[in-house]
Amino acid sequence: MNKGSKPNNVDILNNVRHEVSRHFRNKKKAYVKAKIEELETNAKIQNIRDLYRGISDFKKEYQHRCNIVKDEKGDWVADSHIIVARWRTYFSQLFNVHGVKDVGQAEIHTAKPLVPEPSASEVELVIE
Repeated sequence: MNKGSKPNNVDILNNVRHEVSRHFRNKKKAYVKAKIEELETNAKIQNIRDLYRGISDFKKEYQHRCNIVKDEKGDWVADSHIIVARWRTYFSQLFNVHGVKDVGQAEIHTAKPLVPEPSASEVELVIE
């Protein structure tokens, strides 16, 4: 890229990739450091169960979480408020709950039993 030219999409994408890989590399380093400190602490205090559980988790390695969702248009969204709104619309469509903004506003309907409840004499006859 020349000094006076505008960055093109490829340059921008490469910069974003570089930033993301650096971010996850730093997260992984912090995770490994914290996990090693936790294992050392459990070994020092003879907490064998947590030590072996920690070793087992450590073998699975670091798994980064990515909080990115596609919106209705197919664009990637990373803002937490937009993600929550997307999940709200997704589940309202899934469960056919229209117009409910808050979970507390939803009415809960319980199913009525199809078979009448047995009387005490019927229960006694079945037990005998």
